[in-house]
Amino acid sequence: MTNNQLIELILAIEQADSSERLLKAVEALADARLEAGIPTLITVLSYNNPGAAVAAVDGLVQLGEAAVLPLLNLLDEYNYGARAWAIRALAGIGDPRGLETLLDAAETDFALSVRRAAAKGLGNLNWGKMPLAEIQPAQKRVFNTLVLTCKDPEWVVRYSAVVGLHTLGTAVAETQPDLLSQIISHFEEILNTEVDVAVCTRIQLGLAQLTQISLTAS
Repeated sequence: MTNNQLIELILAIEQADSSERLLKAVEALADARLEAGIPTLITVLSYNNPGAAVAAVDGLVQLGEAAVLPLLNLLDEYNYGARAWAIRALAGIGDPRGLETLLDAAETDFALSVRRAAAKGLGNLNWGKMPLAEIQPAQKRVFNTLVLTCKDPEWVVRYSAVVGLHTLGTAVAETQPDLLSQIISHFEEILNTEVDVAVCTRIQLGLAQLTQISLTAS
């Protein structure tokens, strides 16, 4: 693709005069999978257009590692909607360079949409891309943050924390059986106190599957 074609794709987004045209323009740029289009896709995350934001997130996830540093550097601290979409993109990519941002967002962000995306993303990290010596300490930090997030006042955040812990448990089953046991114990504990039916159901699913994995491993 030529530079002029890239400019045309970006201009189509900037000049879109309806939600439908904006969505189509963002989808076209995302489908092009051009690293030079990453800043524009990130800018779209701040638009008040969920459809366009979803398309931009999909495009950023498809671009993978190339989008990580721009997402981290351009993360909007003042627009919680844009921040939530950016966290979703980082979570979808799963690059460990996003670890600190995801941990902080899950623990401290005031927006529930941001905390929810971060909690789920913490369980989705590609641990194989992290230096070997750093993996287990990082996984322990993720566990501690997700345990904290399981106490979040918003049920959707707690649900995502359970999903994150379930995924983490699967990832550490062979390398950290003690951590897997801690996750199982935590699920058993919070199942007795959780009041939301959807969260309880998700805990039961995670508990059943992780217990089976633990029994198989032992």
